[in-house]
Amino acid sequence: MAVATKPSLEELCINSIRFLAIDAVEKAKSGHPGLPMGAAPMAFVLWDRFMRFNPKNPQWFNRDRFVLSAGHGCMLQYALLYLTGYDSVTIDDIKQFRQWGSKTPGHPENFETPGVEVTTGPLGQGIANGVGLAMAEAHLAAKFNKPDCTIVDHYTYVILGDGCNMEGVSGEACSLAGHLGLGKLIALYDDNHISIDGDTSISFTEDVGKRFEAYGWHVQEVADGNTDLAAIEKAIAAAKAVTDKPSLIKVRTTIGYGSPNKGNTAGVHGAALGADEVKFTRENLGWEYEPFELPADALSHFRKAIERGAASEAEWSQTFATYKAKYAADAAEFERMIAGKLPEGWEKVLPTYTPADKGVATRKHSEITLNALAPAIPELIGGSADLTHSNLTLMKVSGDFQKGAYHNRNLRFGVREHGMGAICNGLALHNSGLIPYGATFLVFADYMRAAIRLSALSEAGVIWVMTHDSIALGEDGPTHQPVETIASLRVIPNLLVMRPADGNETSGAYKVAIENRKRPTLLALTRQNLPNLAGSSIEGVAKGAYIVVDCDGTPDIILIGTGSEVSLCVDAAEKLTAEGHKVRVVSMPCWELFDEQDEAYRESVLPKAVTKRLAVEAASSFGWCRYVGSAGATVTIDGFGASAPGDIIMDKMGFTVDNVVAKAKAL
Repeated sequence: MAVATKPSLEELCINSIRFLAIDAVEKAKSGHPGLPMGAAPMAFVLWDRFMRFNPKNPQWFNRDRFVLSAGHGCMLQYALLYLTGYDSVTIDDIKQFRQWGSKTPGHPENFETPGVEVTTGPLGQGIANGVGLAMAEAHLAAKFNKPDCTIVDHYTYVILGDGCNMEGVSGEACSLAGHLGLGKLIALYDDNHISIDGDTSISFTEDVGKRFEAYGWHVQEVADGNTDLAAIEKAIAAAKAVTDKPSLIKVRTTIGYGSPNKGNTAGVHGAALGADEVKFTRENLGWEYEPFELPADALSHFRKAIERGAASEAEWSQTFATYKAKYAADAAEFERMIAGKLPEGWEKVLPTYTPADKGVATRKHSEITLNALAPAIPELIGGSADLTHSNLTLMKVSGDFQKGAYHNRNLRFGVREHGMGAICNGLALHNSGLIPYGATFLVFADYMRAAIRLSALSEAGVIWVMTHDSIALGEDGPTHQPVETIASLRVIPNLLVMRPADGNETSGAYKVAIENRKRPTLLALTRQNLPNLAGSSIEGVAKGAYIVVDCDGTPDIILIGTGSEVSLCVDAAEKLTAEGHKVRVVSMPCWELFDEQDEAYRESVLPKAVTKRLAVEAASSFGWCRYVGSAGATVTIDGFGASAPGDIIMDKMGFTVDNVVAKAKAL
């Protein structure tokens, strides 16, 4: 008669991960148990033998970053956080998986659960965030490390799945990572051949390894990711030894490993196993513990991470103390940055303008402002999706961030808007004080909308610099003219959408953007030249809306403009005033900020008693009803644009002084 073999400590640890995931999903009757069951061995090896982190100080600067790009399998990460001793995830949180108020939401959220670096779920975003995290490490290492003292030295590890590799954003970001030679980026590919629709053979048969080799990555394969821990360990060690390329380790696993009837099927991908299958899985893996019960030996082994983490941080702190003694100025800047503090007096460099100053496009004002800020704010880093000379986003004080020149601050993203967006989120969420910006034409915000939405959700203070903001861009025509884009962006919570009217408002928009480190800001900037207005101000932008032209007493009508249409409103008001009308002009660069002002301020700008209001914006009318009301009207555009010189299009579509005056009189 065969005698049952006692499970090894490693098996107990790996099955602890699996059954915490199984039990949590089963209790919630919702979730994705398959990935944690299959990826538990590689995750155990990574967290137990390689990763440096301190469970008692999740924000320790020099920790290795871990990203679960396949965020649907988040119980893998929550299990690891609990097992290794993070205070942020208790056993009660595990039991409350996906429930109201718990620290274990349905996908990992950095703002909800300490120990989670980035918010993942939309597939491909996490690995692209990982590229941003690795770029941040490379930049800071090049900036601060000295030949005799290294204070920035950590890896970014990512677990991604088939779905992540199918999504285009991962290809964009990983292509750039290969070009840049980010040697401290190591991705473990959970190659289980199963997606929600079934076996990946129905839609995904490319050789992923060869694709990543073509990107310039170092690629390895582990044939048995279910039980061959030695092979997993050897592959990670080999990846760390390759310093001039990012690494992909293709780990062949079985989704839902251990489940006799649902393992290796789509049935275990996104649904609880069910009571019977949980019972069968326990029997199959020899797991004799009740739900949420863990073997003491396994928990004790995992909790050694607390001691290791404290020792790693103490060693780093000692190194930093030496660094501080030798390189006091650099140490002070490093401490300021990672504390999230801006340089003293940085705002004093913001350019200001009068009507006597030559009118230029707000994209040009943006360039001037960026280059005024770049020397004053060394943590500013960013670039364009191959539109540098159209977006005007080059910082002249720096060269290009390239392999061998990571200290530079101009990022060349190539034609990769979606990848750029996710990379910028990773840069912002590295928690080292970096202030990233990413630029393209406003209409291409649609290519990166998922990343913009995630920056807002994740509280990542990215600055999105979007130029060519309306039909006035001209000859490129309706494919490039973003008539509906502004309205669609304004509905994203926690995103500040700014449409500055001139130089002062552009400076004001940057001031708001720089100061908001947990809130992204999107600047919509013109291609065409605009006059500098007499009543514009940096301070007014922070209020979201303010009066730029006023009349004596109560106005008959209020003209509300944004961006390039504010000057149009000012000219129309001058004509209306000459005809005896009492007119107020309000510039409203940011709806969101205006809505956040107290009622008294809002009433002072848009008094309820004045019901005759006309909003003028070379974009969709959607949403303007909240400011003009039923008695008001708009001069807007609810169709597509056309291909013609910008001034001709604006004239044909009613963005003229005469039409604004006529609309105002009609009210």
